[in-house]
Amino acid sequence: MSFSFTDPKPNNEPSFSFTGPADVEERLQAITDLAHEILRLVVEVRRQISN
Repeated sequence: MSFSFTDPKPNNEPSFSFTGPADVEERLQAITDLAHEILRLVVEVRRQISN
């Protein structure tokens, strides 16, 4: 299994390429962890704003 995708926007965002299921799983987990952290920070900021 192998696939890749790149951001079509003309900026210098990194492209992602996956070479195998383990690599995909590892990157998806990293993305998931980042998403959870972002959501946690959003909740914290909203809490501070409402106080």
